[in-house]
This record gives sequence, structure tokens and C-alpha cells, in this order.
Amino acid sequence: MILTTTNNIEGHVIQDYLGIVTGVSVNLKTKYSFKTEKNLSISSDLINKAKEEAFQDLRDNAIKLKANAVVGISIDFETESGLYFFVSITGTAVKVA
Repeated sequence: MILTTTNNIEGHVIQDYLGIVTGVSVNLKTKYSFKTEKNLSISSDLINKAKEEAFQDLRDNAIKLKANAVVGISIDFETESGLYFFVSITGTAVKVA
């Protein structure tokens, strides 16, 4: 599976646009996350884990559409009420040759 933020893939031709796919991860902030530089590695670990979960969800949704690539990927990080943070990844599932 090719994942890219660009709208095309060098050396490949997009044969079919299969639809928009998303991947989302929702995580509860802990007292250790997002507070100080001392806790930076904990915060980074939580964010990276959430991002990986969202990417896996995106891949799974693209595979359901029989895609072999996702182009135009964008990533959005948001917080809600200071308790939760969301990672949302969106892209276009395509079939490339």
C-alpha cells in the first residue's frame, strides 16, 4: 500500500479513483501528557501511537475498497474539552499501475 500526501505517485498511473477514506484515533489525555518538556517523550509516544492507529484504520478502509494506494493524505490533530485528543487522517483511495 502506497500512502502519500501528494496527488499523484511518480512512476505510477492512477487507473481508478475509489473514494475518500479516513482513519481516526481517539485517545484520553493523561496527567502526564502535554504538560512539560520533562514529559515530552510520553506525549510524543501517545501522539505517535494515536497517529499509527489512525493510519492503520485508513489502510484498512482503503483495502476494503480494493485500493493499492492512498493519495492526497492530510492529517488533523484536535483536542476536546482538554481531555481527549483526536487524530484524523483523510485521503483518496486509488488503484495505481
